Amino acid sequence: MTATVESGIRGEAPPVPDGAVTVALKILRYNPEIDDEPHWETYDVPALPTDRVLNLLHYVKWYLDGTLTFRRSCAHGICGSDAMQINGMNRLACKVLVKDLLARKGKTTTITVAPIKGLEARKDLLVDMEPFFEAFRAVKPYLITYGNEPTRERIQSQADRERFDDTTKCILCACCTTSCPVYWSDGSYFGPAAIVNAHRFIFDSRDEGAGDRLDILNDTEGVWRCRTTFNCTDACPRGIQVTKAIQEVKRALLFRR
Repeated sequence: MTATVESGIRGEAPPVPDGAVTVALKILRYNPEIDDEPHWETYDVPALPTDRVLNLLHYVKWYLDGTLTFRRSCAHGICGSDAMQINGMNRLACKVLVKDLLARKGKTTTITVAPIKGLEARKDLLVDMEPFFEAFRAVKPYLITYGNEPTRERIQSQADRERFDDTTKCILCACCTTSCPVYWSDGSYFGPAAIVNAHRFIFDSRDEGAGDRLDILNDTEGVWRCRTTFNCTDACPRGIQVTKAIQEVKRALLFRR
């Protein structure tokens, strides 16, 4: 099915910005109440080169088909809510610019949008995130200390802080985990995001729970399932060196006493 700007949900023509080009937005739709299988629907959407894919999804929902379902919140690449497959790549819809997806002059631009893989699609682009967060919680992603609390803050040098700086950037969008072929084939694997968040505390000089986390990740569904394909690193919208972090956790397991 193709919806156009002439058939708006309010019975009137939706607004078309000056200088807009028409983009074919192809979305993988699924409504469990009426659909047996997901199916593609295409919408002709006017777009400016400076628009983000999230703007196009908003246009469809507000003017063409109000039943379209997806997550979004801050729209600035911080909340991690709008992770989805855009032209086959895991990306945040609020960070992908239309100008980077436009076809050459004279050719129609088609942008495909589908839910991230490895997590059950509940409706359209909305997936069940609970298995992802269950793995996140399992690695104890919080500071663990023993003994009496200090009377002042826990002191840490700049060098010690730098040791785990990269993995503090995670926004739990699941782009890395759902780009992993191992996770697609076996959802019991902890996944890159959980390991990244374990790394953040394993290498924190103030933390005393590294041994517990390493024991957890030494499981058959832990770090050893990683096949070093670098999909996770390529997918991360925050530029985290995910594969490197996983390898550092493996080395910590190999060389710990």
